[in-house]
Amino acid sequence: MRLFSLLTFLFLILFFTSCASKKFKNIDYLANTSSDKNPTLNVFKPRNSKFNNNPVLVFVHGGNWNSGDKKTYGFFGRNFAKKGITTVVVGYTLSPNANYDEMAIQVAKAVEWAKENIANYKGNPNEIFLTGHSAGGHLIALVGTNSKYLQDKTIIKGIILNDAAGLDMKHYLEEIPPTQKDDYLTTWTNNSETWKNASPIYFLDKNSPPFMIYTGGTKTYESIQVSNDRFIKELHKFQPNVQPIILNKKHVSMMTQYFFPWSNRFDEIVGFMRKNE
Repeated sequence: MRLFSLLTFLFLILFFTSCASKKFKNIDYLANTSSDKNPTLNVFKPRNSKFNNNPVLVFVHGGNWNSGDKKTYGFFGRNFAKKGITTVVVGYTLSPNANYDEMAIQVAKAVEWAKENIANYKGNPNEIFLTGHSAGGHLIALVGTNSKYLQDKTIIKGIILNDAAGLDMKHYLEEIPPTQKDDYLTTWTNNSETWKNASPIYFLDKNSPPFMIYTGGTKTYESIQVSNDRFIKELHKFQPNVQPIILNKKHVSMMTQYFFPWSNRFDEIVGFMRKNE
């Protein structure tokens, strides 16, 4: 009976949240490329008529750069749309079919797509924010800091990292060199200069977008703790007031907490977006 009640409760959450948003799925944001296997993105826009010209949140999922699927994260898009945020959930090519650089190029293309098209989904193209979990946090941080990926980084109004991995891959791979395990040789190569180019920490400057940073504290992976500490120390040279929000959650729980629309994370992130519009 308890299990039935819980399942019914979760169904009602999903039903009413879905009613509050409209999903547009499998949009090809790389339409000008020749591949017939392009990754796609999903857009969630608020149904409520009071939400128009909304701030935009572009989300990139994690999965160690070689796993994950955008279709898993409909709950994230629906719940933010319910809060009046037009949300883009990005799919990208995973390793071993792409390296980190190719992934970042695709994420940047998704951001450019949002800039050009999001007004069709009740989104404001002048209020684009990026967020990502784990490997997705790495990709958005790299796209948002390294001018190689976006000609105009000012289109990004802010970056929200959620237990981001890979913020200093050079430091990590110097201590634990890549092997075939987890496709790391494909993703990162064995070239230390490439590792540096892959690391957002080395591209922070006074023009970097405002950051909001969540970490799982001592409950997440040690490598994530270390890279976030190093990243925040460097970020403080340019954004001294940024303090991480430490939640003491395991790495996966840092993402699944968004399943519940009453999570404090929604109000915190919407507040950050409103502040930096």
